[in-house]
Amino acid sequence: MLIFWEQRLVFLANPKTGSSAIEMALESLASAALQRPAMLKHTDVATFRRHVGPWLQAQTGEAFTTVALMREPVDWLRSWYRFKLRDDHDDPHHAMQGVSFARFAELYAADDGPSRLGIGSQAGFLTDGDAHADCIFRYEQIQDFVDFLENRLDCAIELPRINVPPSVDVALSDEAEEDLRELMAEDMMLYDSI
Repeated sequence: MLIFWEQRLVFLANPKTGSSAIEMALESLASAALQRPAMLKHTDVATFRRHVGPWLQAQTGEAFTTVALMREPVDWLRSWYRFKLRDDHDDPHHAMQGVSFARFAELYAADDGPSRLGIGSQAGFLTDGDAHADCIFRYEQIQDFVDFLENRLDCAIELPRINVPPSVDVALSDEAEEDLRELMAEDMMLYDSI
C-alpha cells in the first residue's frame, strides 16, 4: 500500500497485478509505503475502510481516493500458479512442484480452495459489501492506470519489470476454463464492470 498524503490518494496493492513494480517505481513519491509484512502491503478495501481510511480522514479532514488494479480473473489465477512454482519461497502454500495448472485450478475450485492455497479472490480484496475501491483499472490496460497516476502525481512514471514468473503451460480445456469462470463469477462481474 502506498499513501500519497498531499494528493489524498492511496494505492491498494492487489496481489498478482504488478504491485511490486508499481511500489518500486512510486515509493520515493509516496508519503508512506507499507511493504512488509505482506498483510500490510496487501491491505484490502474492507480493512482500509475500517482502519486506515478513517484515520487518514481524521488527520486531514478529507477522504482519500483508493486506486487499484484488477487482472482478468483466470489470468490472475494463472499468475498465482506460476508464482507458486518459484522455488524461492518458504511459504507452505507454495508446494506446487509437479502440480499441473489444471490440477491447481481444481484445488482452487474446492470449497476451501482459495483459503487453503492462500489466495482469496480479487473481488474479496477490492470490495467491501456493495462498495469497492474508488478507481479500479484493468491490469491488461495498465497504461490507463499510469496515465491516471501521472495526472494525479504530476510526474512521468515508468514501471520496471520485476518478479517475472517462469513460463509454464497454463492451458485449460474449454470446459474447465468455463467452469472456472463460473466459479469466479463475482470476480468476473467486477472485472466486466470496469
